[in-house]
Amino acid sequence: MGRPYLGRFGERMFNPTRVATVVCGLILFAALAHGSVDLAVAGPVTRTSEATATPAAEPSQSASEFHGRAYLFRGALGPIFSRGMDRLTEKLEDVGVTASVYEFTICQLIAARAIREYRADPAPIILIGHSMGGLCAVKFAEILEGEGIRVSLAVAIDPAHVTPEVPLNVDRFINIFLSKDVLGGGDVKPKPGYRGHYASFDLSRRKEVLHINIEKNDTIQEQLVTKVLQLATAKGDGDPVPIRYVVPPDTPIELWDSGMPVFARPGDSLQSIATAYHVPLWSVTQINKGPDRTPLVPGERIVVPRRLMPLVEISGPAQAPSPR
Repeated sequence: MGRPYLGRFGERMFNPTRVATVVCGLILFAALAHGSVDLAVAGPVTRTSEATATPAAEPSQSASEFHGRAYLFRGALGPIFSRGMDRLTEKLEDVGVTASVYEFTICQLIAARAIREYRADPAPIILIGHSMGGLCAVKFAEILEGEGIRVSLAVAIDPAHVTPEVPLNVDRFINIFLSKDVLGGGDVKPKPGYRGHYASFDLSRRKEVLHINIEKNDTIQEQLVTKVLQLATAKGDGDPVPIRYVVPPDTPIELWDSGMPVFARPGDSLQSIATAYHVPLWSVTQINKGPDRTPLVPGERIVVPRRLMPLVEISGPAQAPSPR
């Protein structure tokens, strides 16, 4: 059955951006009624005081060599519900990365500025957004694609359902989302022909993670800072394999960059391969869909999650394919 005609007024009222804003407003009203939101957070962005600041990572050699620019975007009612993006921006600045945070409503304006900055001084581009800001990050990448500019890393944190596919100019894309969420829940997939690194993490089974706190998660933020710093030196061998996971409850949240193929040797099982590559068993069994201890057929192709850093030397029976 086709989409019903809503008329001009209906189309305006059911615009995804308008719906997200209205819903967030209702959440704010409920939070204020219960005294769980302090309106002081809606004021100007300020740096955390020295007395209460979380210790930041020390700038590494990679940080001193990294000259990229990070553009971060809040979601609807961002000064209240996307404050984690401000914290993430501060953490990036603390390790020497040029980073700024904006409202998603000026996405096109900032994209135009980024193009001018890139033309004047080419540097790797990082895009990170929460909620409608996640949609902005992908649309931002599309604008850059039209200008022939690549994106080194794009991250969508529980983006809106209407977020488009990842364009082909993105080298590394990470989607962290809640599949059952009505405010976010964007299951963003790459466009056909995408050749970059792609990883999708559905945190819907993590009861402690909500749309209004997912971008504030310290574990996620610290790993994203590390990934930005790795852009200066990290290279993945061979062709990347897209990976998609539903993260189990009561397990560490690990953000891999993509998958890599390995080939079973006699006596291998998914359990032995997970052990050899120092990854949790669930990550191997979920993507390869097989019993964990059943012997594999020698030469069988198995996908293992990886990060873009020099691979550890493997002493187990499984081995990665030689780089092309």
